[in-house]
Amino acid sequence: MNKSKNINVAIIGTQGIPSQYGGFETLAENLTKFLGNKLEMTVFCSAKSYSFQEQNHNNAKLEYIKLEANGFQSIPYDILSLFKAARKNEQILILGVSGCIILPFFRLMYPKKRLIINIDGLEHRREKWKKPVQKFLKLSERLAIKYGDQIITDNKAIQDYVTCEYKKESELIAYGGDHSKAMKLNRVIADRYNIPKRYAFKVCRIEPENNIHLILEAFKESSLPLVIIGNWDKSEYGRNLKVNYSQYSSIVLLDPIYDQSILDQVRSNCTMYIHGHSAGGTNPSLVEAMYIGLPIIAFDVSYNRETTFNKAKFFKDVLELKELVQNITSEELEKLKVDMKMIAEEQYCWSKITSQYYHMFV
Repeated sequence: MNKSKNINVAIIGTQGIPSQYGGFETLAENLTKFLGNKLEMTVFCSAKSYSFQEQNHNNAKLEYIKLEANGFQSIPYDILSLFKAARKNEQILILGVSGCIILPFFRLMYPKKRLIINIDGLEHRREKWKKPVQKFLKLSERLAIKYGDQIITDNKAIQDYVTCEYKKESELIAYGGDHSKAMKLNRVIADRYNIPKRYAFKVCRIEPENNIHLILEAFKESSLPLVIIGNWDKSEYGRNLKVNYSQYSSIVLLDPIYDQSILDQVRSNCTMYIHGHSAGGTNPSLVEAMYIGLPIIAFDVSYNRETTFNKAKFFKDVLELKELVQNITSEELEKLKVDMKMIAEEQYCWSKITSQYYHMFV
């Protein structure tokens, strides 16, 4: 297939591709996979994350920035990527708002460049950030929406927020989940990671807004064991939880697993998937669990209700979660499996998601 000449798109704001971990990285991976043979695409990557630096991937050019893509360095990383992208690209897809603080100045230099900005999930509301950081992220969000030519929101609740807060329309485009596959759990893997025969499961970053403390408290004496995969050693919050809850026989705490095959095996065979996220929009790990066809028990916030079309089971506190886990029937679990899979196949396939992006670029 001939590429659409004169349509060149740069993607900035991710760690890079080939994707290793993270929602935006998976998005960039699939955008290039589905659109790399149609558009001239360039993806900006963190040189710190790749010991071997490919020059091309999925028919897209790769350019490297010698900074970390996460943490404090993410701001200069995004800004440097933005200005480098502007030299050769007429359209720039910005994933996240941390570097958008520079947009007023960027617009003076490049008034005709088209900026498409996925604002992610209201980062300024996350509890992990201190007040000055929250204020900075809120300002970056405001500038992103003011100076962006097209704003993308990944969840109806986020779209409503942008309309209400900024009186600006945005394009609703979620994430795909069909890169995740349902797989049988190999007993060697089960033994290696101490996975019981029946278990509830969760995978996420170990942060307060993901309600890990609430979930662990609900499961500490549960007859149904809980397996959680996460970056426990990244913060004091995670380290304290690991110390306090690893003593319970009903709880299995695992460090991050980056092998997609092993991760899919572990989560595919759980009795129920516990989704505790209270911030953000359409969460990639939730969409992936839905596509696999897992029964979803989710924290009761608008984002999760929108993602699951109100068909998951919801909890607000420890007591509600304990009662749900204790009292849910096998019939209810089977219905949840069918409902989640059906929604994901209709809404969260990469062919559909990337087609929506394509029509924005052309």
